[in-house]
Amino acid sequence: MTAAIAVVAAYLLGSIPFGYLAGLVRGVDIRTVGSRNVGATNVFRTLGKPIGIAVMALDIGKGVVAVVIARAISDDPWPLIAAGAAVLGHVYPVWLRFKGGKGVAVGCGVAIGLVPWVVLVLVPVWVLVIAVTRYVSLGSIIVAVAFTPMVWLFGYGWPTVVFAGIVSVAVVWRHRTNIVRLVHGEELRLDLGRRRG
Repeated sequence: MTAAIAVVAAYLLGSIPFGYLAGLVRGVDIRTVGSRNVGATNVFRTLGKPIGIAVMALDIGKGVVAVVIARAISDDPWPLIAAGAAVLGHVYPVWLRFKGGKGVAVGCGVAIGLVPWVVLVLVPVWVLVIAVTRYVSLGSIIVAVAFTPMVWLFGYGWPTVVFAGIVSVAVVWRHRTNIVRLVHGEELRLDLGRRRG
C-alpha cells in the first residue's frame, strides 16, 4: 500500500504545472504563446529569465521530492517507479488534460535523487552546449542520449540503467519536432541577453 501511495503521490507531484501557473500569475496562458509548451524553456522565452529560472527550479524540485518521498516510505525498486511516475506526470499532467512539458527539468530532478554523480557530470555538458549554440533542445537531446551510458559507467544496477534508458528514449521522443527543426535550421535559439519587464 505504501508503495502505491508513493507512486500516486509522485505522479500528482509531477503533474503540478508550474509553467502554466506562472503564466496565469502574469495573465498569460503559456499554452498559447511561444512554442506553446508549458515547460521552463518556453516560460524563459516568453515571461523572462527570473520566472523561467524559478519554474525550472520548481520542476527540478518536484522530481527530487518525488524520489525522496518514495525512498522514505518504500523500498527498491519503488523509488525508480515513483521517479518514472513523476516524469510521466510532468509530460502528461492530469490537470492540463495530459498535455505537459518535455520532461527535461523533472527528469533532472529525479536523476538528482537517484544518480547524483551522473548529474554532476551531465549538467555542465548541458550548460556548455546551450552557451555555445543557444539551442536548449540540442543540449537536452545530447544529455538525454548520454544519460543511460553514463548511468552504466558509474556502476548503478541494471534496474537503474533500464530506467535511465526509458527516460532517455522518452525525452528524445518528446523532442522529435525539435530535431526536425534543428536539421532544417529552423529551431529557435535562446536569447540569453534578452530582458523582460
